[in-house]
Amino acid sequence: METMFTAQSTVGEIVAMFPKASDLFKTYKIDFCCGGNRSLAAALAEKNLPIEDILHQLQTMYQQSLEKVEKNWLEASYTELIDHIIQKHHRFLMEELPQLSPYVTKVLRVHGPEQPHLVQVHKLFNDLKTELEQHLMKEETKAFPLIIQFEQHPTKENEQAMKQVIEELVAEHDTAGDIMKEIRQITNDFTPPFDACGTYRLVYNRLEALEEDLFTHIHLENNILFPRILANAE
Repeated sequence: METMFTAQSTVGEIVAMFPKASDLFKTYKIDFCCGGNRSLAAALAEKNLPIEDILHQLQTMYQQSLEKVEKNWLEASYTELIDHIIQKHHRFLMEELPQLSPYVTKVLRVHGPEQPHLVQVHKLFNDLKTELEQHLMKEETKAFPLIIQFEQHPTKENEQAMKQVIEELVAEHDTAGDIMKEIRQITNDFTPPFDACGTYRLVYNRLEALEEDLFTHIHLENNILFPRILANAE
């Protein structure tokens, strides 16, 4: 069996080369987006998880995937990858954030008196909503046009402007990722009470789906788009 990954491979590199690895990392709660620059060994040591066992799982999953053809975003053009991020992940957030907001508020109003942690969930969700709405606007109106401009006209001036905005975006990704992780912790991994009503369960399910989409979105930028464009700038 060909060895594709080692303990020193970074988590982000692994998911960039093999996107389905994200499913395994989610199972073990390993951050592959904002924490994508850590080695697999470091990430597993932090969780006290066995390196050899998980490497074996990764290798097995990879071998099984060779029969299937998946989009390799490492080989796509910047324009194609950016268009994918906008059409799939930005559109999802632009629709989901305002639609989910009233349900989060309703659950707080109905169940907040007995379950005070919902006050914090409500606050964190609205912090995240504000953060992401501003972030998406910056990406579409400033960052992505700068990346495409640099790709077409790689001047020093364009390079400096692009590097600055990428640095800002990565910091914003960290902020959004931290908020999402805190929501997961407060909600006990999005586990509603056994007697939770339908709306309560709906909110937790949609928050978990939001997390999944957001982390894939951040991964595509932090671990694929940004490193590729920055490598070409050097």
